[in-house]
Amino acid sequence: MGGLLITGGHLLDPEAGLDDNGDLLVRDGRIAGVGAPEARGDEQVLNATGLLVCPGFMDIHVHLREESRDDKETIATGTAAAAAGGFTTVAAEPNTTPPRRASWRT
Repeated sequence: MGGLLITGGHLLDPEAGLDDNGDLLVRDGRIAGVGAPEARGDEQVLNATGLLVCPGFMDIHVHLREESRDDKETIATGTAAAAAGGFTTVAAEPNTTPPRRASWRT
């Protein structure tokens, strides 16, 4: 089965010490090659020339006011906006009005 070959992007991963132009190969949801990876030819190709290719961003201060303020951001709109901006993780503040208590069941 194919994968995704992202070509020509600027690869940036500070943790890995990567800051250079190159290609990125993704197979089965995991990075299978970086720089000039060997492709099999059955990959979907995405031209990322002029774009930044990096790990997903994380926002630890978001307001998702589901069930309390219909005029404000909801879980659906907030997470869709985050994903469109490259954010893979968001941490919502528990600041709804009235305060909502989490129900944990075992």
